[in-house]
Amino acid sequence: MDDKMDYKQSGVDLNAADNAVENIKDIAGKATRPEVLSGVGGFGGLFRFNVENYREPVLVAGTDGVGTKLKLATEMQKHDTIGEDLVAMCVNDILVQGAEPLFFMDYLAVGKLESDQVAEIISGVASGCQKAGCALLGGETAEMPGFYPPGEYDVAGFAVGAVEREKIVDGSSLQEGDLLLGLASKGVHSNGYSLIRKIIETRKLNLNEKFINKGAESEGVKEILGEELLRPTEIYVPQVLPLLEKYNIKGMVHITGGGLPGNLPRILPSQLSIKLYPTEWEIPDIFYFIKEKGNVDWEEMYRVFNMGIGFVLFVSPNEVKEIQSHLAEGKTNAWIIGEITAATEEEIIIEK
Repeated sequence: MDDKMDYKQSGVDLNAADNAVENIKDIAGKATRPEVLSGVGGFGGLFRFNVENYREPVLVAGTDGVGTKLKLATEMQKHDTIGEDLVAMCVNDILVQGAEPLFFMDYLAVGKLESDQVAEIISGVASGCQKAGCALLGGETAEMPGFYPPGEYDVAGFAVGAVEREKIVDGSSLQEGDLLLGLASKGVHSNGYSLIRKIIETRKLNLNEKFINKGAESEGVKEILGEELLRPTEIYVPQVLPLLEKYNIKGMVHITGGGLPGNLPRILPSQLSIKLYPTEWEIPDIFYFIKEKGNVDWEEMYRVFNMGIGFVLFVSPNEVKEIQSHLAEGKTNAWIIGEITAATEEEIIIEK
């Protein structure tokens, strides 16, 4: 046969892949810890876990993705926040059990390897790791022509942390009268984007236009819609880890898919229920915008979105004010959003 074929003709550029790996090495080097023994690029990442710092260490692992928020990033050609989303979704999950994030790994699959796009994504991952205090230990970038269209991609993340066994936070000590302290979200974070995209498509909304909130007291024109929807998920590690050393945090919940009603019961003992007070915290303008444009019921809004609360601490009434003050020093808004009650027919009661 006269026609020679090579890998590049199939859509995979090995030279581009090699260049991307070299760029990633430089980016990843900014997110490290003393325990890291190997750089990015090997077959496996090496991390010397310092057991001397623990009496009975327990490793906690978590994995997650970013979901269809990636579609908006592609439409906006803005990829620098997606990596931070990826880290946040994983490290916030393991933080819930009291774990300090140690290292993170990522998997990036692209239709066509574009070095600038990959660099933007991984820069976000490195930034997220720095904020979480963990090392970017390694990862994988796969070029998959024919599987993903050019310009589109998917990402997955994997975080490993550690906690002293006796300090695992699991909600077992919760009791009637304990309070829920809700930490502010940056906005939508990384859940509910299938509904958001449906609203954008159906209502023919322009991602590059500024949106106006008409659902609450408002100053009027706010951010460009696409940029607002691409705000990265808040990483709660630097705010919460110091609290675990000083206060009796009885339980924690990361508010992701399912919102407050879907996530709060995951830590709740069977003999208890939760009463929520949704008028006690500030709901960001973007949620009023989504509700109005999509004609979405309030009940559905609370089931799909975080509604302004990204992370919840369960604490004793006698410590709540001091914890709020501690968080305020770090510029984190936190509200008393509910309380633990005796068991009722419903696990979550939302006060009107």
